[in-house]
Amino acid sequence: MPAETVLKPPTFDDIVAARTLIGRHLRKTPLIYSPSLSEQLGCEYYIKAEIFQPTGAFKVRGGINFMGSLDEREKHNQFVSASAGNHGQSLAYAGRIFGTRVVIYMSAENPNLFKVNAIRGFGAEVRLHGRNTDEAVAEAQRVAREQCLRYVHHANEPKLIAGVGTMALEIFEDLPDVDVIMSPVGAGSAASGASIVARHQNPNVRVIGVQSDQAPAVWHAWSEGHLRKHSLMKTEHEGIGTSVPAELTTPILRDLLADFLLVSDDDINEAIRMLAQETKLLAEGAGAVSLAGALKIQDQLRGKKVVGILSGGNLPLDRLARVLAHVVAAS
Repeated sequence: MPAETVLKPPTFDDIVAARTLIGRHLRKTPLIYSPSLSEQLGCEYYIKAEIFQPTGAFKVRGGINFMGSLDEREKHNQFVSASAGNHGQSLAYAGRIFGTRVVIYMSAENPNLFKVNAIRGFGAEVRLHGRNTDEAVAEAQRVAREQCLRYVHHANEPKLIAGVGTMALEIFEDLPDVDVIMSPVGAGSAASGASIVARHQNPNVRVIGVQSDQAPAVWHAWSEGHLRKHSLMKTEHEGIGTSVPAELTTPILRDLLADFLLVSDDDINEAIRMLAQETKLLAEGAGAVSLAGALKIQDQLRGKKVVGILSGGNLPLDRLARVLAHVVAAS
């Protein structure tokens, strides 16, 4: 995003328009009622199964809306971004559809190889750099500046948020009387899009964000009203790991989010196990964090219709085995 550009949040109409474009390339994902989780939580619990997207995560909606909105001249540019994986997959997948060249920087230290290989499989170039995603971001931005390439921020792009917001349109279409939407928060695009839609469709619906307490940067920004970097970023769940609040999503969350929860990585791992056992759905931490949040406040959810966004199914099997072994050993 050029420095002189003023970031403006997407409107509900932008999200509706995005659905038309996205509908040409993606199918609607199912909203699945879970009897077993409903019984345990004391509410009607539904799962918005974004793991069935071709990239296993909701972010592909944003990537398609972003790339698909470019004019033909812009599509000839080379696009550079940085990602822990799911944002990178979204741009890579969209780049394949629209014929754009995409380079994704990822941390060279313990990257999710499942995501690395998927990005490459979609035709994008992956460059591993730095000890964490922050260092990968800095390098991607440096390269974009020096080579005059288009840098695509993982959250500070209105078209990305509008695309992601189409997920909430589908939720309201399938469950018009929903009471609560539990949304994962990394940088906050999903919770932002859902909040914009909920405000228009039914302001009484509570959108609640959930983040790891080992990467609480956005929670602190939401609570305290700033965009300062946070020193703690140790979550093992890279899909919701961020240390720098986003300029565009943070004000949306502060204005529209009903509540924001922090849960432990152990809570998230338990939610991964529960989803596998009770629903037969495979989720990475970014996908399971919504359920972890619901379990934390289940007394507040009793008798309500609750949707948990399950986005992020890109969990390597060796990591799944470790999570399950740890949870079983601790029980």
